[in-house]
Amino acid sequence: MQALILAAGMGKRLGRYTQDATKCMVSVNGKTLIEYAIEALVQNNIKKLVIVVGYKSQVLIDFISSKFNEGNLNGMEIQYIENPIFDKTNNIYSLFLACDELVKDDTILLESDLIFRPEIITQLIENPDANIAVVSRFEPWMDGTCALLDENRNITGILDKAHFDWRDTNSYFKTVNIYKFSSDFSKKCYVPFLEAYQKAFGTNEYYEQVLKVLSFLSASTLKAMPVPGDDWYEIDDPADLAIAENRFAKCEAKLEMLQKRYGGYWRFPELKDFCYLVNPYFPPQKMVDELTASFKTLLTQYPSGAAQQSLLAGKIFNLLPEYVAVGNGAAELISSLGRCEEWGISGRVLVPYPTFNEYPERLANCQIVPLDTSSNNFVYTADDILKAVMESQADVVLLINPDNPSGNFIGKAEMQGLCTRLRDLDVKLIFDESFIDFADSQIRYTLLDEKFLVEHPNVMVIKSISKSYGVPGLRLGILACSDVECVSKIRKMNSIWNINSFAEYYLQIYEKYGKTYAAACDSIAHERRRFFQALSQVKNLRAFPSQANFIICRLEGKVLAKDLAMYLMEKHNIFIKDLTGKRCFDSGRFIRLAIRDEADNDALIAALQEIEL
Repeated sequence: MQALILAAGMGKRLGRYTQDATKCMVSVNGKTLIEYAIEALVQNNIKKLVIVVGYKSQVLIDFISSKFNEGNLNGMEIQYIENPIFDKTNNIYSLFLACDELVKDDTILLESDLIFRPEIITQLIENPDANIAVVSRFEPWMDGTCALLDENRNITGILDKAHFDWRDTNSYFKTVNIYKFSSDFSKKCYVPFLEAYQKAFGTNEYYEQVLKVLSFLSASTLKAMPVPGDDWYEIDDPADLAIAENRFAKCEAKLEMLQKRYGGYWRFPELKDFCYLVNPYFPPQKMVDELTASFKTLLTQYPSGAAQQSLLAGKIFNLLPEYVAVGNGAAELISSLGRCEEWGISGRVLVPYPTFNEYPERLANCQIVPLDTSSNNFVYTADDILKAVMESQADVVLLINPDNPSGNFIGKAEMQGLCTRLRDLDVKLIFDESFIDFADSQIRYTLLDEKFLVEHPNVMVIKSISKSYGVPGLRLGILACSDVECVSKIRKMNSIWNINSFAEYYLQIYEKYGKTYAAACDSIAHERRRFFQALSQVKNLRAFPSQANFIICRLEGKVLAKDLAMYLMEKHNIFIKDLTGKRCFDSGRFIRLAIRDEADNDALIAALQEIEL
């Protein structure tokens, strides 16, 4: 068994990474792609490697020579073939140049822009089928050639970009660009067709086109060997490089990289995200279908301006539009509010800790007055807030209710009483109710009430639509207050088109799904109670009561939060929030777990029971 790597390309899309080196010399977590590939081949006892070089060929050859010698090649011979017209040809020509070598032995064919787990090569060698294409079930991040399989893993068709149909992706498998060809297949079938195809269509083509022709002529020509999408990645540009570094990092580094992404986890479809807080029961499929039906219109048309967005949001929450500002997520509104000195956001702001860090970071012009709640198991009441206001002479109070990350909850009557007392003291209240819809139905409430806001002009309500309504990709949030001058100023701080057409349309159609939303919130509350009981049964794990869609837990055994986060990531692809580093969590023993659906929550419980906490 020999191997053949095509490494002649220029890698233009990688920009600065390939100015002075080849594409396969790009480094992923401190090691180049070519090193990963050669080490995988050596590990699998491949005795001959042919590399087709072109762009900066001598740089690549010298680099490989500097990294590998007889001592670490395990007897593998490396042979180079030069593609002198690499800038005018494509990989069909590079493979054509290596045809004489291809027919000599059974061959593993690889492209040089891949990072993959060595086990793929092991499985390929051990697989009894003679001619195999490594494939993965299609995922949205994938690009390039796809294959169709029958029930016996025969490749019945190969699709290029011109014939790709997004409506049929459930049946597609992406080619990984790792193949095994028998010498007999290469000699009698593949090479003759490759030569004929190149004569007919030229040298600026792809060798997969030959496989497409062969699969069309005979469905039994090539078998597929499916592998998980997490086992490989193709690197064409800097964004690909960043994702590959995430996927193939060692556990601690991988966790750190994921934490710094702040989202975009759809690129990691195997990941179970217990870190970010989203409603798993909403929106319903019918609502998704309605949005999808208008996709082209929404994609190609400008959204309305800020005034129309306020009108739509005001209709949903029964508020005058002049009382409402709509933001690109609550984060944009928090940032704008932090610059609104007219509303007193420049004095002393009382903040119960722990808290959502976005607030103190955006209230840069204020003096933060912290109220540490950790000594009372993160529980605090309206009386505690009022007492702290009197002692600190705070100008503004910031309350998240239920609180993030503690889940502490202050009921309606108690909160309304606090609002009135603060009004009488001329103290303003920023009330973030992003998680309040997840509270148990009998205690669920909102301060988004026009009469209440008129009576309490000292109260400003912020609500994240992204979190509670399950649409974080739309980036929606609202701010409401009867101080119309302040609301107008905040609206003007933001771009007139800060909301895209998809988000606007969501606001327009939401009312049809209001009852479904209420039921979804009931489902969260029910699942939270069940999940809390299950967590409470895990040895050395203390779960704290919550009225939000998350639960904080204290690890009371020998395992620290960081170690648990790494274990769950490495062994189960589960991503949790390690609260170490946040104020009030200095012990390194606290984690926050989002409420997902029953199946995912049970998977986490099983993983927690597997480790001795």
